Amino acid sequence: MNSEKICDISDEIINKFKNIKQILIQDFSIKEKEVWLKHIKSNIKLCNKAIRNSDVSIGSLRKLQTNLGHLKVFQTSIQNLSQNHVGKGLGTKKNKISGRVKWMDLCSAFKGRVRTGIIINLKHKDLGQFLTDSQILFSNRIKKMLKTMNTLKVNCCFCGEFLKQGIDQDKTDFKYFNTANAIIDEGTDISDWFQNNIEDKINNKLSEFSEKDSGWALSKIISLEVNINKFEMGNGGSSYIKLPKQIENKKACVNIQNNDNACFYWAIVSALYPVNQNITRPSSYIHYNKVLKTDNFEMPMIIKNVSKFEKLNDISVNIYMLELGQKENKTFYTVLPARLTTSKLVKHVNLLLIQNIYYRKIKDYEALPKKTENTDIKYHYCWIKSMSRLLSNQLSKKGHKKFICDRCLNYFSSQDKLNTHSIFCEKRNNCKISFPKDMTVKFQDFVYKQKVPFIVYADFETMLIPYTDKSNLHINTHKYQHHKPYSAGYYLKCDYDNNLSYYKSYEGIDCMDWFAKQMSYLAKKIYSKIKNIEPITENPDINSTNCHICEKPFSIDDVIVRDHNHFTGHFRGFAHQLCNLHFMKKFVVPIVFHNLSGYDSHFIIKDLARRGKISLLPINKEKYISFTLFDSDTEIKFRFIDSLRFMGASLDELASSLQIGDLQNLNNEFKDLEPETFSLITRKGVFCYDYVDSIEKLKDTELPNIDSFFNRLLNSNITDSQYEHAKMVWKAFNIKNLSEYSQLYLKTDIMLLADVFETFRATSRETYGLDPAWYYTMPGYTWSCMLKYTKIELELLDSVDKIMFIEDGLRGGISQCCSRFSEANNKYLPNYNPTKQSKYLLYLDANNLYGWAMSEYLPYGGFEWTDTNIDVTTIPDDSPIGYMLKVDLEYPENIHDLHKDLPFCAERRIPKNSKLPKLMTTLYPKKNYVIHYRNLKQAIENGLVLKKIHTVLKFKQSVWMKSYIELNTRLRAQAVTEFQKNNYKLMNNAVFGKTMENIRKHRLIRIISEWNGRYGAKNMISCPQFHSRAIFDDSLMAIELQKTEIVFNKPLYVGMTILDISKTLIYKFHYEFMLEKFSTDQIKLLYTDTDSLLYEITCNDVYEEIIKANISKFDTSDYDLNNVYNMPLANKKIVGLMKDETKGKIITHFVGLRSKMYSFKLHVTEKEKDQEQNKLKQKQLDEITIQKTIKNIGVTKKSKGVKYDVVKNKITFDDYLHCLEENKSISETQRNILSFAHNVFSVEQTKIVLNPNDNKRHLIANSYDTLPLGHYSIME
Repeated sequence: MNSEKICDISDEIINKFKNIKQILIQDFSIKEKEVWLKHIKSNIKLCNKAIRNSDVSIGSLRKLQTNLGHLKVFQTSIQNLSQNHVGKGLGTKKNKISGRVKWMDLCSAFKGRVRTGIIINLKHKDLGQFLTDSQILFSNRIKKMLKTMNTLKVNCCFCGEFLKQGIDQDKTDFKYFNTANAIIDEGTDISDWFQNNIEDKINNKLSEFSEKDSGWALSKIISLEVNINKFEMGNGGSSYIKLPKQIENKKACVNIQNNDNACFYWAIVSALYPVNQNITRPSSYIHYNKVLKTDNFEMPMIIKNVSKFEKLNDISVNIYMLELGQKENKTFYTVLPARLTTSKLVKHVNLLLIQNIYYRKIKDYEALPKKTENTDIKYHYCWIKSMSRLLSNQLSKKGHKKFICDRCLNYFSSQDKLNTHSIFCEKRNNCKISFPKDMTVKFQDFVYKQKVPFIVYADFETMLIPYTDKSNLHINTHKYQHHKPYSAGYYLKCDYDNNLSYYKSYEGIDCMDWFAKQMSYLAKKIYSKIKNIEPITENPDINSTNCHICEKPFSIDDVIVRDHNHFTGHFRGFAHQLCNLHFMKKFVVPIVFHNLSGYDSHFIIKDLARRGKISLLPINKEKYISFTLFDSDTEIKFRFIDSLRFMGASLDELASSLQIGDLQNLNNEFKDLEPETFSLITRKGVFCYDYVDSIEKLKDTELPNIDSFFNRLLNSNITDSQYEHAKMVWKAFNIKNLSEYSQLYLKTDIMLLADVFETFRATSRETYGLDPAWYYTMPGYTWSCMLKYTKIELELLDSVDKIMFIEDGLRGGISQCCSRFSEANNKYLPNYNPTKQSKYLLYLDANNLYGWAMSEYLPYGGFEWTDTNIDVTTIPDDSPIGYMLKVDLEYPENIHDLHKDLPFCAERRIPKNSKLPKLMTTLYPKKNYVIHYRNLKQAIENGLVLKKIHTVLKFKQSVWMKSYIELNTRLRAQAVTEFQKNNYKLMNNAVFGKTMENIRKHRLIRIISEWNGRYGAKNMISCPQFHSRAIFDDSLMAIELQKTEIVFNKPLYVGMTILDISKTLIYKFHYEFMLEKFSTDQIKLLYTDTDSLLYEITCNDVYEEIIKANISKFDTSDYDLNNVYNMPLANKKIVGLMKDETKGKIITHFVGLRSKMYSFKLHVTEKEKDQEQNKLKQKQLDEITIQKTIKNIGVTKKSKGVKYDVVKNKITFDDYLHCLEENKSISETQRNILSFAHNVFSVEQTKIVLNPNDNKRHLIANSYDTLPLGHYSIME
């Protein structure tokens, strides 16, 4: 019996007992008592067995734990029942804690050294009483663990059910409140520790939560989760440790030679009460107990407790650490922040936390060594007497005096500059800010001009096992299927010898183990080919003037060599000797999955992590952009990449865009098929995923009926034509059972993926000269292509202040709803009322807005602070010198009404009743506003008043990216296939994303499979950088570390400029064209989102008066050739021009609820509906699908964060209107695939899909109109 069924049975027996307990009390018998005790005992045994099952989900685990507690309470109650209890009720004694709360273990790793338990509430309604009982169970558990583990690091998570009262119905949701990790050792008073670190913290968080006017109130106490980590060395200071010789020689630190665990206090005292003699002896100083408040702290002091120490002693403390680096044969230490105070006080101390042993720094995305020696790392605090001497080897060698920021560890030329910097640094920087040695960004990926010699395409098939999740802890997320892989396959593609290419697959529940073993086999096979070098097959005379690698001309002094392909011996071209040396083989083999990040990675990561070293390129602890497996026996690195990150479409869509000639790999694997049979597998097939819920189903000897292909995730079935196609495949391939069908489906999927990605590689390499298979994502690839094509060299910003200045100016696209409802009335509508004003709804969109901005003048170097005495209105857009400014602006009231739809200078603010800042257009004055000079010039020209210029950053600019944008635009226009068109479009769109890369969001996560060792979980948990962890199973976990250094190696100023300049086009169109054509009582902006504007316009004919009369401003190429407006088709795909998003269709109604949540309807004739219905019938779609499609004709619906199928099939235009008019949110269920500790489930979620609350703008009472915040008419 599986764990989920056990969970159901335990539910049933508890419910049954509750229902009959009164009968049992009133009609008691010994026989009944024994029957019930037997039932309960067997269920307790089953629950315990299920809880020990590693495959059970967290939700069911918690449910089982709760039910186990209930069962034990019932067991005790029945055991105490006798004839004397008849008619008196049934219950436990009030003083029995077991009837009120229950401790259960959830999961553990590394033989219990890392574990999570949960205290389940069985009875309490009062939080204080629950926490009092919890403290007893907590203390008992901790004391038991301290018998075998000297020190623990512990944090808790309180879960409660919260109630929010609504107009018609109340809402309930579960909220979680975490506490920080803190140390417990044998000397800790656990009652005090629990009071200070758990009870007080949870009460404070609940108070803060209610004070934020959230409307939520605690209605039910659920549980207290307890995370316990063995903490063997601690990041707290201990007795004396000698400074590393390099640091000692600097004479920058005072290192007290204490023999107790109070080095933290001694270091503080040495700083506050310095002495001149015997500075390392504790006896030279006043005892810390006399001058510091130390009663509430256990020694050694850990970093987490320093904040509390600061508050008690009115002292601010920064703590730094050392990192061991190595360059060539020399080692050196780098000083990095380990902990920075939130507010620097008059009494401030800088401490250095040193270790008894150091190891070479492991790069952020480097794999950790396996099986390293056991080490006991100890820590010790010293006082940093001279920060400048300590940092001397990290600073510039220039002789002038340096004023050091002890936060980001950069220096300044004067105290005034440091003071100004510190104001902003304290708000933003929590680690060292560094810069790369090469301060330019240019094309350097010459080695990626060669093709990847070996690449693997892979996929898994999973069975969807029914899953019952009745856990009350996840009320809005219900798991209904557990995904278990049963089949794996891969195709090894060799670029230079197709005889080495082959397909292989395996079916069985151990398929992940098989796949992991295949990696070792592949590594040996590929390594034997890569390490071999074929001699050159020809020896031509030098007849080239340029190096074929770097493409630069040869000079007289250059050593020129013949470069050849080491796999085939073929001559490739002449090259510089140095270029040829760097043009070496790379031992990287890409493993390509489609949707690796979201799906396949969860199944294989555990098996791979146990077989070799793994490095992550993470999004979070269990979702990865990519990961790399290092084979232990060879130099091969398997880089797992996601083809979805290169081509953002389903495999079905991508495969359908290929030509028959592109299917070379599929054809090679099925070369013996007749053309008619082969054509059956040239498109993605269909599979009955929901039907296959066990291995037994694969033994079916017939194709399941069409109903078995119903997809619960999408809430849809396949079409009749798709089913007929599946039947033809079954027959043509002489398939004997569902297993064979599944294997064919898997193979064709993998081969189609291979052909899709190989076509993409071939097209891209032919166009740009680089193989995308070397890269992780499309943005990284197209960025490299752009650098290669344009030959631009971008200077990096050389100071932390310039970086923070640019970051302040980064603002995304504007998205807002200005007016919430409108209905058209014009002569093109059948229900036109001529007695009312003629009114149109016009939805315009800018062609490739960011492509236009990327074609404009962009910065590339020469960044210097310059004089604030500057008049931006005189600087042309195409000036070779550009500027970014920090200014104060005033928004005069006399232009508020004119600007109310689209105010200039959007800003991030935290709206009322919100926790997070949003980008909003407001009419407030702007203070310290960072802006590009073209945007400032436009704002001033439209009436804003420049009050002050604080700082000005000057730079060189040119149209350096324009040629690359034009290349892709031209190639897209010339493309013959849809695949090529989409590819060239992506190359332009994705390059913008790379200009916006936020380095601060990069995370450092390690996969740990060992407890001991230099980089084992023991040392990771103990180190000062430890942030959090996630347990995957009993021998594998992910640990996240806080970054102590950020290296700014990206030209972020390019992204800021593109964002700012793109806004000038939208604002120019709105103010200089639309508002010039119409007065404010004739035109109203209803909605805008980055590159689009949806207007309500009162006029006789908007198509005649606006578009046709100003054709040079519009792209009309999407209109029908014989359109009713006689509109000429012109300006196809010209960047920066506006186009009618509805292609001439009349918008009849619009409803806007908030940003990213709106709907509008188009006028659709009955004839058009009939034509569409006939088309759908020809596709052999079922009647339900046809009717759903017809119902949605002409209706556009948007709701950010809601799945497409839910928006399409469950929400109607009338729902938007109802939500607006009744001011009520609308919830729907949607189904997703989610991972929980790399266990994959189909889940059903209840989600608010429509929400009438918009806090970006002021809602005018009894009106659909809104006003921007800061408008003179709003009383604030």
